[in-house]
Amino acid sequence: MTPAHSNRLVYAITLGLLAALGPLCIDLYLPALPELARDLHTETATAQLSLTAGLLGLGAGQLLFGPMSDKFGRIRPLLLSLVLLFIASIGCALAKDIHALLVARLFEGLAGAGGAVLSRAIARDMYSGHELTRFFALLMLVNGLAPIGAPVLGGVLMTMLNWRGIFVVLGVIAILLIFLARWKLHETLPAERRSQGSLWSAWAALGQVIAHRPFMGFCLTQGFMMSGMFAYIGASPFVLQQIYGLSPQAFSFCFAANGFGLIIASQTSARLCPLWGEYRVLKGGLTLAFVASSCLLLAGITGASLPIVLVALFFTIASNGVIATTASSLAMQSQGHRAGSASAVIGVTMFTLGAISVPISGLGGTSLLSMTATIFGCFMLAILMFLLLARKPKSA
Repeated sequence: MTPAHSNRLVYAITLGLLAALGPLCIDLYLPALPELARDLHTETATAQLSLTAGLLGLGAGQLLFGPMSDKFGRIRPLLLSLVLLFIASIGCALAKDIHALLVARLFEGLAGAGGAVLSRAIARDMYSGHELTRFFALLMLVNGLAPIGAPVLGGVLMTMLNWRGIFVVLGVIAILLIFLARWKLHETLPAERRSQGSLWSAWAALGQVIAHRPFMGFCLTQGFMMSGMFAYIGASPFVLQQIYGLSPQAFSFCFAANGFGLIIASQTSARLCPLWGEYRVLKGGLTLAFVASSCLLLAGITGASLPIVLVALFFTIASNGVIATTASSLAMQSQGHRAGSASAVIGVTMFTLGAISVPISGLGGTSLLSMTATIFGCFMLAILMFLLLARKPKSA
């Protein structure tokens, strides 16, 4: 089912905002991490665990809402996730110690997963082939504004509020998205196309998705690439603010510049796919990732100056825009009849690997070298998964 062209942008904006819940839950409070650690009297590495808890929740939530949407449709699970997001965000704002915050962050990530997994599933309900790739690129254009705007907004909010106020803002966003989803979205999975067994049988479909080798090749390629992205997200506030001395506002703008690179790369890849095919464009993105992350690792080893680090980071993060667009499309195209479960596997892989990479980047104290080495290692694992598992589809 393909909506009219005039509705395409409306859907992209709405689904992009829902998909942006993950980045919002992660990125909005990044400038507040150092203050959060001081206020709760905890170490930097322990404060970073709040990021890990959110990522674990975002991963686990995919397994909840993806199969549930194949059984009950897309809209009801989506609204449930948004209500839970509001409750969990208020819980974060009221946390009295780091342990309470970690629990609340876990549930906040769990709830935020609904928007991420269901936006991909709804897109697959409506599109296929190059149209799906173009829509994913449009989705990333909207979604990409979240990594750009969230840290900037977080930096601005830090001039008026403390870290607790940022979580209150997340709760307000959840309420606004409930009204937007009810107003703009309709059910894209009719009853006759839903999973006909029990809810347990819908979860059992996850095994069939995981057993599909080409799907897992593209899924793990994107997953390890995004784990490198999350290592950057978790470590960069400390590296750029504490080591290079940037203010929260300056850090936010540097973070935003990298977000623009991500958007430019995703839109460029969407234009190239009809000419070269998704598979070939994906190979180009992985080549860029290898070259850029190698330069970034060299900058980390030599302790390079801030301008050199920022340039290397820009191209390293931009490569994710190419890979996320094409790998997601190739993976989802092979699983149209199990779009919710396939989206869940992509999400849980991405966020679980990200949850692992964040604390690794802080081992022995967060430093430029630990950040760049973790990013490089994740990118190399992504390339290895592509070489071992991915196969070129006939249509790509």
